[in-house]
Amino acid sequence: MQKVDNSRLVAVMRRNGELARDYAQRHGVGKWYDDADALIADPEVNAIYIATPPNAHLELTRKAAAAGKPVYVEKPMARTHAECLEMIRICEAAGVPLFVAYYRRTLPNFLKIKSLLESGVIGDLRYVQVLMNQPAHPDVKTGPDENWRINPDISGGGYFYDLGSHQLDFLDYLLGPVKSVRALAKNQAGWYGVEDIVSAGFEFESGVMGSGVWCFTTSEVAKTDMTTLVGSKGQISYPSFWDTYVDLETDAGVNERFTFEMPEHIQTFLITSIVQELLGEGSCPSTGHSAARTNWVMEEMTASMRKI
Repeated sequence: MQKVDNSRLVAVMRRNGELARDYAQRHGVGKWYDDADALIADPEVNAIYIATPPNAHLELTRKAAAAGKPVYVEKPMARTHAECLEMIRICEAAGVPLFVAYYRRTLPNFLKIKSLLESGVIGDLRYVQVLMNQPAHPDVKTGPDENWRINPDISGGGYFYDLGSHQLDFLDYLLGPVKSVRALAKNQAGWYGVEDIVSAGFEFESGVMGSGVWCFTTSEVAKTDMTTLVGSKGQISYPSFWDTYVDLETDAGVNERFTFEMPEHIQTFLITSIVQELLGEGSCPSTGHSAARTNWVMEEMTASMRKI
């Protein structure tokens, strides 16, 4: 935010004032608060970034919108699809824009995937397959009281909500909305009370099919992060988290790997697009409406665990 043209970080807030003050001093931020209401009311602040866990997103969005200030909220957008819809309603009623931090929509490796697909180099897209195997995070055994990412009252779900949301949101950007989902979600390891594995089949409105398995309690040797787009003339494969390459293979004999450098700060390009939209000079590709669709897909995929 400090390094994007026409952008300035005016103030920061944490519940612990000493930590807020320390952060402000280390990063050259002029003001700090230990109360969110005070920051939102600051007349020098004209947009709000909500970087809390998801359980606070709706209430802080309500306060920011009531103050007439645009909202940029972390992902996932909220704990539930219903909360997402309420955030959209609040911001539209207040006449303020709502953006969500799905920054992969602006990163060069993901834009390359989009351009390759749109070029027709792999022909007609038939289906997409997502495979994510990850060993249990070291902090899962501390329990949901210490690790908010596995406390659905705070996060909405488990690591699937935290990580799978990025993958599903990019597929929404790449292929359009998902129209139907069939899935199973379970907790196999028993270390916490929310899903640690999700197996899903889904269909996009375009007719493209999709499948995915997300497991967060595998062995190290099984560790995998790969999405594959399979077409009538070739395929595109890419990791979402652990590397930045894109592989292209075609029936015409193309076998090429594209590699990319990431920006110093991973959200730079998305924040730039937000600033440009607020200045009337561009548009941000990640909105409340697009992010709400991702929450809907995740709810559908974990419904067997939630019994919703």
